[in-house]
Amino acid sequence: MTVPIIIDFEASGFGKGSYPIEVGFSGRHGEGWCSLIRPENDWEHWDIDAAKVHHIPREILVERGKSVAYVAEQLNFFLGGFTVYTDGWGQDYVWMARLFDAADIVPRFKLADLREIINQEQEEQWHTTKDHVLNELRITRHRASSDARVLQLTWLRTFDAARK
Repeated sequence: MTVPIIIDFEASGFGKGSYPIEVGFSGRHGEGWCSLIRPENDWEHWDIDAAKVHHIPREILVERGKSVAYVAEQLNFFLGGFTVYTDGWGQDYVWMARLFDAADIVPRFKLADLREIINQEQEEQWHTTKDHVLNELRITRHRASSDARVLQLTWLRTFDAARK
């Protein structure tokens, strides 16, 4: 069994004009990486409801976020050559593309839908297992790297349970 690499993006909101503000992943051995992303000058969209979910003020992104080039280069360094899974492929693909386009860098990894590697038995246990993982890890913040880790652990536990 190969443990899937899971990635997650947090964003300024949904829909047209939204952009990535944070990206994180959980690697094959559970190692995590995360970075805030400094908005580009023309990235102006800001949805207050999204900000209430991720609790990242735009001012923090401007002060502490890393450049789009740095974040894209780091993702390629860590993830190059791998298929990386997300539970929100439709949105995450758009935000990843916006990040890499702004950096003028081509992604060297493939982004795929997590549902591609979830079988029927896993799907039936998914929500209950995810709730257990969230409770065990005591995660209170909705952030990219912790969300990725929760999804990865949920996949692992449901995969193991489906094999029994």
